[in-house]
Amino acid sequence: MKYLNRILPFLFLIPAILPAQNDKAVIDRVVAAVGGEIILLSEVQEQFSYAKQQQPDLPAEYLCVSLQNLLVQKLLVNQAKLDSIEVNDDEVENQLNARIDRLMLYFNQDPKAIEEFYGQTIEQIKDQTRTDMRNQLLAERMQAKVTEKATITPAEVQEFFKKIPKDSLPYFNAEVEIREVVYKPKVNPAERAKALARAEEVRLKLTRGEDFASLAKRYSDDPGSATQGGDLGLVKRGSFVPEFEAMAYNLEPGQLSPVTETDFGFHVIELIERRGNLIHCRHILLKPEITDEDLAMSKAKMDSVRQQIKDGKITFSEAVKKYGDKDQQSFSNDGRVTNPQSGNTFFEIGDLETSVYFAIEGLKEGDVAEPFEFKGPDGSINYRLVQLVSRSKPHKADLKKDYGKIQKAALEQKKSSYTEKWVLDKLRKTYLSVDKSFTECPNLQEMLSISSGKTR
Repeated sequence: MKYLNRILPFLFLIPAILPAQNDKAVIDRVVAAVGGEIILLSEVQEQFSYAKQQQPDLPAEYLCVSLQNLLVQKLLVNQAKLDSIEVNDDEVENQLNARIDRLMLYFNQDPKAIEEFYGQTIEQIKDQTRTDMRNQLLAERMQAKVTEKATITPAEVQEFFKKIPKDSLPYFNAEVEIREVVYKPKVNPAERAKALARAEEVRLKLTRGEDFASLAKRYSDDPGSATQGGDLGLVKRGSFVPEFEAMAYNLEPGQLSPVTETDFGFHVIELIERRGNLIHCRHILLKPEITDEDLAMSKAKMDSVRQQIKDGKITFSEAVKKYGDKDQQSFSNDGRVTNPQSGNTFFEIGDLETSVYFAIEGLKEGDVAEPFEFKGPDGSINYRLVQLVSRSKPHKADLKKDYGKIQKAALEQKKSSYTEKWVLDKLRKTYLSVDKSFTECPNLQEMLSISSGKTR
């Protein structure tokens, strides 16, 4: 199929967050249908806008590819429903929450900035994108089922690499691999006592009938929920830290918890409702203050750990286990930091955080940089020790040096082939219609011909 291989890798780049309110309004209408699923003009334009953000020079004709991406996705969704593939409500909610968390990071933990940009509250954004998220998860699950038997052998990897023309070999930028120890400053007893007293005072106000939402907005140190009156939404078991969760699941609807301590600080929790394994609660968080003295002591501690590593008295792995923050992804990976863009542990220089880039500049492999502070997702100050594990120079793709990347590319091509064959088969058995405004697209003409049973 002439066009399908080119567009399959982009199947799941469909935006799950709304366009900004200042985008031009679209007069919506149905522009395609496949099986029992329909596609709106607004969906096509949203995907095209998203793709154009990634590649600004995309021509207007890419709208054809955007529609084809959606047709393939909807075909997968249609079949997933026929095959009774399920996506649970809590899976959808977790994915929506993860998207909102990333938005919160982008907007510096300021929900009001998000609301101003999108013209909707966070809950409204989630409500409007919930169906799209469910369909995306259904399509992903269906595609995983289609490609589950796709495997790749070393011989196939070699054959894949040989078929790449030498003048078309990809050029890999310089990459580094790093390990880290993330150290959270310890709260001193005096500040802990002050925070506990504030939490008890807030709880007393609540027992006297003061409004929970108003007190959350005034006192809570959780920026993500404070502006929502402390509301944490409907979530499944396992979403909160153990101490918080144990208390929340033991409450009755409307019941107020005693002051509960976690690594984040002191919480006052109220259960709003329980739906099976899901709970809806709100909280007010009071964090102990980390003083300048606490920070100085933490910096000195990490200086000492670094010196012990340099002197051979402790290995980096041992430092991770003894001093590292257990909540960090790197902690359970021997300190190795995973690149969220690629899923492996290698970073192109341009992908590194600025602070990490300057910390490892000039280091040799195995060296440990001086500790530096950074802000965690919750705004708290932590300290980080970074070790340079490896550094590669810019080079053309090499089968020996870059086997993992080449293997991944070969497997993705094989999965694309599996999906293409599946799509061709389903198109011959599934109703497909496309609005006349898109019938001039060559790739869609081909799909329509296949669907109607004509030969290519």
